[in-house]
Amino acid sequence: MTYCVGILVKDGIVLIADTRTNAGFDDVSTYRKLHVFSRPGEKLIALATAGNLAVTQSVISMVSEGIKNEEGTIETLLDQPTMFKAAQFVGRAIRAVYDVDGQMLSQTGASFDVSMLMAGEIKGEAMRLFMIYRAGNFIEATADTCYLQIGEHKYGKPILDRAVKFDTEIYDALKLGLISMDSTMRSNLSVGLPIDMLVARRGACAPELATRIEAGEPYFHDLRERWSAALRAAHLAIPRPPYKQAAQK
Repeated sequence: MTYCVGILVKDGIVLIADTRTNAGFDDVSTYRKLHVFSRPGEKLIALATAGNLAVTQSVISMVSEGIKNEEGTIETLLDQPTMFKAAQFVGRAIRAVYDVDGQMLSQTGASFDVSMLMAGEIKGEAMRLFMIYRAGNFIEATADTCYLQIGEHKYGKPILDRAVKFDTEIYDALKLGLISMDSTMRSNLSVGLPIDMLVARRGACAPELATRIEAGEPYFHDLRERWSAALRAAHLAIPRPPYKQAAQK
């Protein structure tokens, strides 16, 4: 399992992904799930992946190395002229991997499990955020629904529902995304450090921040402690329920 979140705000985008994979209690590994493709100043496309690791790695390899188009030439993710076409291209790659591996996975009892967040900007176009499903179809984030999640999303969702808005400042959005990641990590051992994250501002077509949080990183440790303390203080500040069982006569 994994957890990835993408947040689209007026200033730009935030993408955060954990790196933990496990195939059982004694087979836990670290793999990058946030992949960045760029031509600085012209195109920036980032993909965050969840699901079967073999499937997601095949899809990433395919969009990197290219797929033959109807004219017989090879085109890659960075060759796509718009973000919508890029989302279609990733969906096409997912279906191509399914055509090769899907039936065999089914026969061996494994599932063809893949979902992706794709975010970025192509010069002259709006910045966009998509969630792409295993069938290759997709939905897009909007100003009304400005964040998307894949993987083990339920633990971090309430925080984002209450706090993230389209006009949230971009580094506040990053902070809220990290709190949602911490909440997920505390409730699900299949999500864990290191954490990869990307911040990109509208119009730049290049990352402003692309970094990894390792275990023991001071800011994230402090964020976790402060959030836990704030929750404890909040529940203590709320009056106890007034409901009591009526005394038995």
